[in-house]
Amino acid sequence: MNEHSNGHSDEHGAQPRVVIIGGGFAGLFAARALRNAPVRVTVVDRVAHHLFQPLLYQCATGIMSEGQIAAPLRDLFKRHRNVEFVMAEVRDFDTAGRRVLARREGGEDVFLPYDHLIVAGGVHQSYFGHDEFAQWAPGMKTLSDALAIRRKVFGAFELAESATDPAERRRWLTFALVGAGPTGVELAGQLRELATHTLRAEYRSIDPEDARVLLFDGGDAPLAMFGPKLSAKAASSLHALGVELHMGSLVTQVDDHGLLARDRDGRSGRYDAGTVLWTAGVQAPAMAGTLAKATGAESDKAGRIKVLPDLTVPGHPEISVVGDMMSLDKLPGVAEVAMQAGRYAGLRIKGLAEGRTEAKAFRYRDLGSAAYISRGRAVLSAGPLQLSGLLGWFGWLFIHIAFLTGYRNRLGAILTWSYAFTRDIRRERAFEAGSSARPRTVKDETVKDE
Repeated sequence: MNEHSNGHSDEHGAQPRVVIIGGGFAGLFAARALRNAPVRVTVVDRVAHHLFQPLLYQCATGIMSEGQIAAPLRDLFKRHRNVEFVMAEVRDFDTAGRRVLARREGGEDVFLPYDHLIVAGGVHQSYFGHDEFAQWAPGMKTLSDALAIRRKVFGAFELAESATDPAERRRWLTFALVGAGPTGVELAGQLRELATHTLRAEYRSIDPEDARVLLFDGGDAPLAMFGPKLSAKAASSLHALGVELHMGSLVTQVDDHGLLARDRDGRSGRYDAGTVLWTAGVQAPAMAGTLAKATGAESDKAGRIKVLPDLTVPGHPEISVVGDMMSLDKLPGVAEVAMQAGRYAGLRIKGLAEGRTEAKAFRYRDLGSAAYISRGRAVLSAGPLQLSGLLGWFGWLFIHIAFLTGYRNRLGAILTWSYAFTRDIRRERAFEAGSSARPRTVKDETVKDE
């Protein structure tokens, strides 16, 4: 067991130590807010990259490469002289000694001492008590998840091409998605666009346009959180693309041949599908439970930590919980909440280090949400402004280009989208045949925030 040393010179020895768990949006913005603060910052994450999760579905469907949506954390922090990065998995919290227990990749345990702790551990997929579904219906929260889904999606077309039995061919050309939130809607739209545009002239035995995309959700309409007007626009766009909507349907069983869904009248139907993808529900990782036990904090139904208005844990003003792992005023688990919460926590700690003791309560400013459906079709909600169709699509483009991390990523995204949207070219379709990567289950802990 080693006590971690960040290697800074003795002249900084008296500076407060800040440990940030998670290199996602909340963790990244917290570290940026502390860039010029008189503190020493250690960012710890089990992976060495910051992931732009809102575009994972584009990586999964061949539009963008993993390098365009993931930036090395060391590169992002190379000009932050008071910030260092440790690749390790958080295991426990010693709140009395103010230390975080983490385990490095090679199995070595290390203690990370802190004066202030920012926990930005994110969330992972929830299967609503049916963890066994993960074996057949992977979620999409990490880079490895997106690459596994890419393998399943493009592999399904190859298996359909080589199938000799018509029923087997139909099954491989059927894609079922569970959850009609932004991820499910975006992925459903992309699967139909992939089949009807990109792949339509590439096969000899099958017609990719025959691919069926089924979208299941227990609610009344897709993108219900965008309000009835934009939700109806999204439903219309999905219908126009050929996506089959199964609203008011609860998925009760998933296996290697498809799924079973029950409607509101209690009738169950079997749907054969070669590919089932889970895009519904999230819950806090095991690390949230560990922190709650160590601090005595309360958790909500999804396991997220209930925090005070200054985002600290009750009774522990030195511990902030931000991003998707925090529970406050029913704030949604979206990237913009994580960014603002991380920045607030960082600036609050910076103020304390500079001798300012008062800080205003965290206030979220809703800058809007957007969901991409297909080329020229998107919905955008920003306060009273509600856009759909082509205007919504341009709004979506602007938002995502603005928030992509790093100049190279922005430029690369613009060039990639130019090819994809004007010429139906998806260059990032490489995958290897064979068994898919092990799907992430709810037992896996993650330290990424959305």
